[in-house]
Amino acid sequence: MPPKKTDETNLTTEAIVRLYTRCAEELPKDICEKLKDSLKKEESDTAKYILKTILENIEIAKKESKPICQDTGTPIFYISHNNTQTLKNIKKHIEAATKQATEKIPLRPNAVDPITGANTGNKPIIHTEHSDHFKIDLLMKGGGSENISAIYTLPDTKLNADRDMEGIKRCVLDAVFKAQGKGCPPYIIGIAIGGNIEQVAHLSKKQLLRDLNDINKDKQLNKLETELLEDINKLKIGPMGLGGKTTVLGVKIAKTYRHPASYFIGISFSCWALRRQSL
Repeated sequence: MPPKKTDETNLTTEAIVRLYTRCAEELPKDICEKLKDSLKKEESDTAKYILKTILENIEIAKKESKPICQDTGTPIFYISHNNTQTLKNIKKHIEAATKQATEKIPLRPNAVDPITGANTGNKPIIHTEHSDHFKIDLLMKGGGSENISAIYTLPDTKLNADRDMEGIKRCVLDAVFKAQGKGCPPYIIGIAIGGNIEQVAHLSKKQLLRDLNDINKDKQLNKLETELLEDINKLKIGPMGLGGKTTVLGVKIAKTYRHPASYFIGISFSCWALRRQSL
């Protein structure tokens, strides 16, 4: 059942646990529709078999209330709010819900100390921004697709990529070609242009929250999204890297102002199991 209507004043740990459960067990409608459409268009028998298996996996997970993937990812929260007084309270609910969800769903313990190697369960990453409305977005980001995410600097002499649209394309295509099937394609790719390193890393990942059917309000970026979607699928890396017409389901791009001396391109990959839900 979907969670009850929630705002800052009545937000509960239980509501966040329900958000975790939906996110881990149910893939968003737009992702499922794109996978089904891709299956209809595929010509490779291997690619068709993989897409059918993916869709069957999604149905079983939902029916049996099981996580879609054994890697339940790193929980990343994006909180929109207009009341700083309650932010500390919201974070307490998220931390408590993370512990409960790890045991209840269950979530795989994915938080490991980089020095000692000790596993501490799961540690949520929490981003906040001021907004006129209250909303919580949860992205459960898998490790395989995170490993192939990248940051490029333009100009790039090895790619013969300048500080222009063609240069951006070359960086993205290079990242996908290097990734091949390592991050469990078909991929959804978020891209950020400009800014500094932390901005493009954050902003590119945030693009994964967008609906695959939305239209970028920036006409140039919308054109670039469409062109990259076509160009990437022409690589024929295919589902799980075993060939086919479906290498990527969606490409989403944002831009932000940069320093004159810098030109960064952030590229965030998601596997087909793009687990995102909102509260």
